[in-house]
Amino acid sequence: MSKKKIVILGGGFGGLYTALELDKTLARDPDVEVTLVNKDNFLLFTPMLHEIAASHVDLTTIVHPIRKLLRRLHFFAGDVEQVDLAARRVTVLHGSRLHPHLLEYDHLVIAPGSITNFYNLPGLAERAITMKSLGDAMTLRNRLIASLEEADSECACDERRPLLTFVVAGGGFAGVETIAAINDFAREALKYYPRVTQDSIRMVLVEPGALILPELGPKLGGYAQEKLAERGVVIRIKTGVAGVDDEGVHLSDGTLIHTRNIIWTAGTAPSPLLAGLPCDKQRGRIVVNEFLEVPGWRGVWSLGDCAVVPDLKSGKPYPPTAQHAIREGKVLARNIISDIRGGQKRAFSFKTIGLLAAIGRRTGVANILGYNFSGFLAWWMWRTIYLSKLPRFDKKVRVALDWTLDLVFSKDLVQYQMFRSPTVSHMDEHEAIQRETVVAR
Repeated sequence: MSKKKIVILGGGFGGLYTALELDKTLARDPDVEVTLVNKDNFLLFTPMLHEIAASHVDLTTIVHPIRKLLRRLHFFAGDVEQVDLAARRVTVLHGSRLHPHLLEYDHLVIAPGSITNFYNLPGLAERAITMKSLGDAMTLRNRLIASLEEADSECACDERRPLLTFVVAGGGFAGVETIAAINDFAREALKYYPRVTQDSIRMVLVEPGALILPELGPKLGGYAQEKLAERGVVIRIKTGVAGVDDEGVHLSDGTLIHTRNIIWTAGTAPSPLLAGLPCDKQRGRIVVNEFLEVPGWRGVWSLGDCAVVPDLKSGKPYPPTAQHAIREGKVLARNIISDIRGGQKRAFSFKTIGLLAAIGRRTGVANILGYNFSGFLAWWMWRTIYLSKLPRFDKKVRVALDWTLDLVFSKDLVQYQMFRSPTVSHMDEHEAIQRETVVAR
């Protein structure tokens, strides 16, 4: 008998936790083959990206090698080029020469996640730093340090203000945590830059809505806004970004902020992979039923950022957050097992446990099971909960150690430049004479 083939596209929270559940259960059977396809060979713990940008933890501590997490599954590193639902196969490009590879499936899990959306705003795509990947966090860290280095020179007097002005667009969790982290980092680093003063640094948070962190409600959003303002962050609510050019950032109210630094956290879009799929979609995301199945396509499933998962109680889709994707993955894996082995499928149902945000200087805001927390306790809860959610024990230990050392020592001001070292390709005079002699002979 041929093996049942399960292919999972995407190594984010949804795809990986589907794979982890299958790794513990169905993958033990010799007649089942499970393959996880992802471009990167690691899971990025995205809730801690701002910790990398602000040098709170080492960059290797929030990435988890997929091959170490999965024992029985196959892992395939590559880019998904095409999904043919009718032929039940996937084309993946892999290797340095982008060799095409065909993967046939009996069950397909679509979980490629989302990408950044710039909404066609002029100049934004060419100039903005995003916060979706490890490279984004390192780019922001390098930009911050490079700006401090340049601003500390005598010849940078006229350019100091735009160099040290950072505009973060988006007052959600990613934007608030990012600006809080880099604001603390920049101001704490000033003792090493004698020509840069506290007044030289300007952090601006731009939010189109009436309040930052709207998911946490007006009380906690107002508290976060007040604390950030006390620490020198300028918050522009009911204001959006209209465009970016060489002069700076143009806001929707006509204001021009002279800056070289724009960090964009204000929009996402489903993966472009979904565009060509002949299934029902809503705003680019795949519509699934309560069992996470794609209607009309037997054996095709979807979850996470790229899926519209219905909440049968509220009648609205579940939010595309990590805590939902993790639990969707476990339910989806169990439903695949029921489909293959026989059994009752389970409808996905989950109530948000809580929402937390770190807002700098060991303070935070949190709503856990309907109760509000703020200040040091909320910050401690943020660190404790996210530390517990890290997939591997060794990473938990490393993060805990980094956080402990951060209480004692100052943060590193090292730029991680990805350039090759200088080389030469010439011979000295003695070598040239020897080579001419050999050629003459």
